[in-house]
Amino acid sequence: MKKDEIISMLQQQVAFLQDQLKEANDRLGEANRKVDELLRKVSSLEELLVLKKAEERKQHNIIKGLTKIQQNKSEKQAPQVVSDTEVISKAEPKPREKTNYGARRKEHYEVEVEEEDVDPADPRFDELKARLIDTHDVVRYILIPMRFIKRVYHVHVYTQDGAVMEGKAPVTPLLGSNYDGSFIAGIAQLRYIYSMPVERIVKYFTENGFDMDKGTAHGLLRKTEAIFENLYKAMGAAVKEDDYLAGDETYHSVLVGQKNKDGKGIKKGYVWSVTAVHMGLVYYFYDDGSRSEKVILNYIGDYGGTFQSDGFSPYRKMAKRLTRLACLQHVKRKFLDCEGDEGAQGIVGLINELYQEEHRYEIGKNGWTAEKNLRWRKKYAPVILKKIRTKLDRMAADPEMLPKSDRHTAVHYMLNEWDAIENIFTRGDYHLDNNTVERLNRYISLSRRNSLFFGSHKGAQRAAMFYSLACSCRLNKVNFFEYISDVINRTALMQPNTDIKEYRALLPDQWKAL
Repeated sequence: MKKDEIISMLQQQVAFLQDQLKEANDRLGEANRKVDELLRKVSSLEELLVLKKAEERKQHNIIKGLTKIQQNKSEKQAPQVVSDTEVISKAEPKPREKTNYGARRKEHYEVEVEEEDVDPADPRFDELKARLIDTHDVVRYILIPMRFIKRVYHVHVYTQDGAVMEGKAPVTPLLGSNYDGSFIAGIAQLRYIYSMPVERIVKYFTENGFDMDKGTAHGLLRKTEAIFENLYKAMGAAVKEDDYLAGDETYHSVLVGQKNKDGKGIKKGYVWSVTAVHMGLVYYFYDDGSRSEKVILNYIGDYGGTFQSDGFSPYRKMAKRLTRLACLQHVKRKFLDCEGDEGAQGIVGLINELYQEEHRYEIGKNGWTAEKNLRWRKKYAPVILKKIRTKLDRMAADPEMLPKSDRHTAVHYMLNEWDAIENIFTRGDYHLDNNTVERLNRYISLSRRNSLFFGSHKGAQRAAMFYSLACSCRLNKVNFFEYISDVINRTALMQPNTDIKEYRALLPDQWKAL
């Protein structure tokens, strides 16, 4: 075949292929136009569907609201009850068994009950002629503000057979005072449980019918402190009977004689707290507001049990003579401060895993014991702790980590606490954090916000004593008012030289009302 013929044949084939390609492009263009049209139709249908669902939801809500109105008894007229004598009275609807939100109404069996018969007020009503056809109960809860009672005892003196006999009125806990222990308990409850300043307490008393001076209220608390001196010492000794303690410190402003750099006589004083985790006793103590390590170390002394705390240096020094546990929440907060740091958030996630595994079971429920919990901890904790330590070591070795950065602070805080963290998982009943103590310290935080300051170092010391009793009552589910009302009268009768050990039975974990 000649060269010209071959070229001509190839040109024909190329022309044919070009025609085929053009037809394919035309068909593809048409197909794309159809797809675009279908997409527009689908989008339009979706918009219509959304509008239709919104309208249906609106109509459903309207119907639901109308149904509630129709079914709600409070929207209906009370039925008329007609007696045989054609006496008409509008009967009040019977109380509903459930509230508007479906919750069953509380019966409040704990309150005092008064009963009263209610007859029709219609002037035509005649009890002798009328015949009772129905009775229903209507409940009203009535609040009578704080009641003050002036109880006068008429003490009679007799002579009989040459002897003089005289009645005895109840003894007051405070010498030369007319105030009963319950009155002092009421002031203490408002001051140290509900964080009301004394000024506000006396105003509240005045508004409810009892005129009292602020100085009198302060005096009652001050004199009560003297009565509770041995009880408070017993609390400090009893707390260390527990083999598992948790501690912390918090601050409160205190009025002092010496003025600070701002020209104000106010000092930032620290209150220390140690909680006996198993016994539920709390010991608050105050040493002129000092945060020096000697305050806590002197109290702990030769205690040889377990102590849980944050990483404050005085607590770390305890590790030389006792088992120390860290607080995982304090560790976690350090890493939460590293916003936008992926590595730090990874540590947070692993700490959360420890909590998630720990919360699968709860000691005391469904037969779960501390021994079982320890076996469970030995199973899940080592794996997670190993992951955390690997990440920590890698982050600590990073040459680009700035020495004073949040990341540097968090990493080295956790590394310094590592032994104390591992100690948590050596027993089944140790807590993962120190939240129990921190929750109790909120009572002082509320006082700090409401009262602004303690009036003196002595006032702060007095508050530490009352908070010790109040928070111990809370942990043992003891009513603080009832406790103080009883214990103040009993301790007032005890001789000053009574052995401190005899006060042990009066602490909230063992107290029983007479």
